[in-house]
Amino acid sequence: MELAYTLPEVSPALLITAETAGDVPAREALLDRAMGPGRKRKSSEKLRRGRRPAEGLAFAVKEETGLLVGTVRLWNVSLGEGGSEALLLGPLAVDPSLKNAGLGSALMRHAIQEAARLGHRAILLVGDAPYYARFGFSADKTGQLSMPGPYERHRFLALELVDGALDGEHGTLRPTGRKAKAERLSLAA
Repeated sequence: MELAYTLPEVSPALLITAETAGDVPAREALLDRAMGPGRKRKSSEKLRRGRRPAEGLAFAVKEETGLLVGTVRLWNVSLGEGGSEALLLGPLAVDPSLKNAGLGSALMRHAIQEAARLGHRAILLVGDAPYYARFGFSADKTGQLSMPGPYERHRFLALELVDGALDGEHGTLRPTGRKAKAERLSLAA
């Protein structure tokens, strides 16, 4: 099912679509522009490296011309050794020329809605608490959880899509998503 709809609250010329393999170079260039060279050293990257995004949860925003101007992806993780499954959101990025136009908010609302529709129970992220609070994220449920590697605890946030989904969860997040290399090999066969 091809997902594509306009963002009239931002601009009728922008579309959120499911990310495709052809979007990867443009997405990487956008992430470099929006986040800078240190983006690959972040703790969240350790959970994404070598993995594919969660099925159906990688989105691109494109202008009518096809230019990619926004991206967000969600990733499968477990909450500690043998813990429940959850999603890790990130990175969320918007072309710097479109900052403060509402595009990031539209991407967040869409990602949360799709994750809930697909039956996921919780989303975690590392980010700016005041920005993500408007979508329901807080540090209230992450006290017994941790990220691999260094991170700022007050920026480790969660949103329960199902009430109580994070109750009693503890430990360090672990990647559980599909491995990228295995998928490439199976496609080549």
